[in-house]
Amino acid sequence: MDYTTLGHTDIKISRICLGTMTWGLQNNEAEGHEQMDYALDQGVTFWDTAEMYAIPPSEKTYGTTETIMGTWFQKTGRRKDVVLASKISPVPWAVGGGAINKAGIAKSVDASLARLQTDYIDLYQLHWPVNRPNYHFHNSWGFCPNPKMLDREAVIANQIEILEALEKEIQAGKIRAIGLSDDSAWGIASYCALAEKHGLPKMASIQNEYNVLRRRDETDVAEACVLEDVAYLPWSPLAMGVLSGKYLGGQFPEGARFSISESKNDRYEYRLNDAVMAATQKYVDLAAQHDLDPCQMAIAWTLQRPFVASTIIGATNMDQLEVDIAAADVRLSGEVMKSIDAIYKEFPMPF
Repeated sequence: MDYTTLGHTDIKISRICLGTMTWGLQNNEAEGHEQMDYALDQGVTFWDTAEMYAIPPSEKTYGTTETIMGTWFQKTGRRKDVVLASKISPVPWAVGGGAINKAGIAKSVDASLARLQTDYIDLYQLHWPVNRPNYHFHNSWGFCPNPKMLDREAVIANQIEILEALEKEIQAGKIRAIGLSDDSAWGIASYCALAEKHGLPKMASIQNEYNVLRRRDETDVAEACVLEDVAYLPWSPLAMGVLSGKYLGGQFPEGARFSISESKNDRYEYRLNDAVMAATQKYVDLAAQHDLDPCQMAIAWTLQRPFVASTIIGATNMDQLEVDIAAADVRLSGEVMKSIDAIYKEFPMPF
């Protein structure tokens, strides 16, 4: 396993990050513990979670993933072997009341620490912006900033309040570094500028969806990350499992995310349109032509992008986990990389 540093910090992270959001719904506690055991044995020391997990999110499953991780830390005593990342999530049933502000951060940090059975979180992230509209998840097609609905002074005031609240948690030893999730180039630049201006903690990372089907961050977001020394952490390198090819031909495998009833909503259905299926078939065929596993090809591709620090994987069974982690040792040829770009030009934004 290769390692790098988390943005401008001195925190060492593995280039594969273990995503955990299925634990507590698609995976039970024993299965989550088995994944943690295996990942750590393979050198995957960087793990990511959030207060709102398991996914699909609901009040019923809120906090269960962190709880499962906490029982593993308590059982094994290996908390110090892991770089642990979590997030404050602005969902209405969150302990902080869905707000990302001074009060919400204080409550959410303490609640996460209790569930995780630890006294510190290495990387604490803002799950998505609440101080302005965002274009992530299923919002990109209709996203259109409206000057009549944006109050810059209010947005900046909230960002300063957030940074001041996070600084307090850092000073208390409860978190070590801070990061963004599902944010924009403007969000990165604004938080970094405010941190410098007011002597507040600087964002160390951002995690956004990034895969061969969704490459919109390659311009402004990637540039902001490189120039501000902010680690870019792709989530869903397999496009929520689509790039494995398991949904091709109208298949819905038992236990897969899009097969369970809670997932049958607009957020997921739009990811299985005709353009997505056509592009996915070409990527799967390309992998076969070069004797590559399609999942490993998709993950390895993200790791070969020069602005990517660590890629967040997720699995619902051990076979998937073993394949995904092994992608760290796969090096794609120039021919494969060019072929991926050619497919991308044919299907630049399929969803």
